[in-house]
Amino acid sequence: LRVRGEPLPRRQRCTRNDDSRGSRVPRSCTDRSHRPVPANATGDHVNDDTTTTGKSAKPAKTAKASADKPTDDTAQPPSDTDSADASHKAVAEVDRLRNEIKRQNRQHRKLVKRDRREEDLKPYQVELLKLQRHLEHTDQRMIVLFEGRDAAGKGGTIRRVTRYMNEKHYRVVALGKPTDDQRTQWYLQRYVAQFPHGGEMVLFDRSWYNRAMVEPVFGFCTQKEYDDFLRGVGGFEKDLVRQGTALVKLYFSVTEKEQQRRFERRRDDPLRQWKLSEIDLQAQEHWDDFTTHKYEMLRRSHTSHTPWTVIRSENKHKARLNAMKVILNSVDYDDRNPDLDFVPDPKIVLSGAHEVELMEADRLRRGKFQG
Repeated sequence: LRVRGEPLPRRQRCTRNDDSRGSRVPRSCTDRSHRPVPANATGDHVNDDTTTTGKSAKPAKTAKASADKPTDDTAQPPSDTDSADASHKAVAEVDRLRNEIKRQNRQHRKLVKRDRREEDLKPYQVELLKLQRHLEHTDQRMIVLFEGRDAAGKGGTIRRVTRYMNEKHYRVVALGKPTDDQRTQWYLQRYVAQFPHGGEMVLFDRSWYNRAMVEPVFGFCTQKEYDDFLRGVGGFEKDLVRQGTALVKLYFSVTEKEQQRRFERRRDDPLRQWKLSEIDLQAQEHWDDFTTHKYEMLRRSHTSHTPWTVIRSENKHKARLNAMKVILNSVDYDDRNPDLDFVPDPKIVLSGAHEVELMEADRLRRGKFQG
C-alpha cells in the first residue's frame, strides 16, 4: 500500500505510450526487451533491426554498403615506381623552366646590346645626312663600292649607311647576271649606266670588280678579259675622279672560319635563307682562289687617285661604324660635328697597300696567302 500521491519507486516508474493513454505497461520498464518503440509512418512498430514485415531496414543496407566500399584509410599507397616517375617529371619540368629562363635572359641581353650598338651609329648617321645635303647643294656626284667575299657584311653596312637618308638622292645598285646583249657590250657599260647625276650618291653592292674576283674564280670570263680589265680599270677610275666624282672603294675582309659560321646561320635561319646562293655554297671550296685574286686586285688597282680601303669585318658593328667614318672623311662637307671621333680604328681599317704588304709577309712566312 502507498499513500495517494506518493511517487512510485524508481524501478517501477514508466513512460506512457502515446497510443495507449492512461494505460500502464504490464511489466517493469527496466526490462529493455519490452521498451516501447516509436511507430513508423504506416503505424507499424519497428525495432532496431527489422520491421514487422520481416524486411531489413534501410540503415542496415547502408552500413553494409559502406563496409564493402574502400575508404581512404584502406586505399593502397602509391608504389615506388609511381613515386619515381613523378619525381623525374618534376625534375624535368624544373630543368625546362630553368632553361627557358636562361634563353629569355640571353635574348633580352642580346636585344639590349643590339639597341646599344644601333644607338652608337646614330651620330654618324646624322653626319651622313649632312653629307647628303652637301652633295645636293654643291651638285656633286659620289660613288661608293662595297666589295668583299660572300657574307662579309656588305649588305648590312649599306642598310645602316642609308637608313635615314633621303631616298630621292641616293640609290643602291646590285646588278645581277648580265644579259646576252650586255655580254656583247663594253664590260663597264652597264655599270656606267647606273652612275649618279649631280647631287646623288650611288652605292654599288658589288661592282665592276666582279671581273677581278668572282668571274675568274668560277670561269665566267676568259683570261684575256680578266687581264684587260685589270690593265684598264685604273685609268678608267682616274678619269672618273678627275671629272669630279667622289669615288670610295671599300673591301670587307672576313676570315674563313667566320664566313663558314655565317653560312651555317643563313642555312638554318628561314629569314636568312634567301641570302644563301649556289655561289655562296662553293665559296669555301674556292677560298684560296679568292685569296689569290684578292691579292692581285688590290696590288694592281690600288692607286693614289683611287685607293682601296680594307675593313676587317669579323665584328660587324665595328666594321659598320668604321665604314661610315671612311665615307664621311672622303668629302669635306659643312657643319661637321666637332665632338665626334672621325678617326678610323687602325685595327679595323687598313689601306689597300698595307693589306698587300701583310699578305706578302704571310706568303713568305707560311708559303701561301692568308685572309
